[in-house]
Amino acid sequence: MTTSTRTLLTRTILGLMAAVTTVTSAGCIGLSQGPSLGIFSIPIPVSPYYQQKAEDEQRWYERYERVPILGPTTAGGDPVALDPPTDDEVMRAFERANPVGGGIPLLYERQRNNVRIIKEKIADYVDPPRFYPLIGPAQLHHAHYKCTIYYSQRDIVGYPVPHSLDDEEAVETIYIDHNHFHMVGDVEPYQTPTL
Repeated sequence: MTTSTRTLLTRTILGLMAAVTTVTSAGCIGLSQGPSLGIFSIPIPVSPYYQQKAEDEQRWYERYERVPILGPTTAGGDPVALDPPTDDEVMRAFERANPVGGGIPLLYERQRNNVRIIKEKIADYVDPPRFYPLIGPAQLHHAHYKCTIYYSQRDIVGYPVPHSLDDEEAVETIYIDHNHFHMVGDVEPYQTPTL
């Protein structure tokens, strides 16, 4: 064996040892102490879209899908509903009904600009007291709002012939219901039906 062959063999062995050491000491891949998850120990990248979607669903549930339970109504005046829907709630409901997302950049896009929201209370009433499971005796307070959204919409089409479609006076109406409970003192006791 010549000196150059021996040097080449030594360098190759040292290079392979360095590569094995690097691979086995990096991150999730390699030899480890204790139990192993096998193929499940390798992380799989997940799109940020799914994380954003889960966070949006949690935010919607936390803010708008819960029904609050308030104290009893005071005597001498009509109970007044909670705050009207926020602009965020109106736009989220509008986006669920008529989504802007889903376009393909440079081929088809939709934009909404100059948005104005008018909110009107169309009904505000309280149901008579009754017993609700897991709550107890309570009254359900209904508040219905009519939200009119004025905006300008622009659809940009990039293929086959680039053009844009402008609707300067677009109008949509969204109806939003806000319900909440008021606790009450004594309600007629529940009567077990006779069979």
